[in-house]
Amino acid sequence: MTSPSHVDDDRGCLRVVLAVPLTLLTLIAAYFCWTALTITPSGTWDDDAYAGIVLSCVVTIAAAGAAGALWLVPSVRRAMPWWWIFPALLLGVVASARWAVGG
Repeated sequence: MTSPSHVDDDRGCLRVVLAVPLTLLTLIAAYFCWTALTITPSGTWDDDAYAGIVLSCVVTIAAAGAAGALWLVPSVRRAMPWWWIFPALLLGVVASARWAVGG
């Protein structure tokens, strides 16, 4: 009788363990991206609102970058398919576009 490979046995547990930080980073990116998209300055003089937009965009891009860096580790890439990182990267692109538009 042949036993399953150790790699196949650990892959399910590894996915669950690695899903936690990827999900948390994606949720952080989603919250701050939502914040960046919903802040509306009262006028051109509203520097605090513009600073809040920039800060939200920076935190979104940082969280998406951290999720991307985590996914680039070879052992993580073997366990997690590419679509696990897609939402975080999409949020980073949206935040970059919001930052580029400037409010």
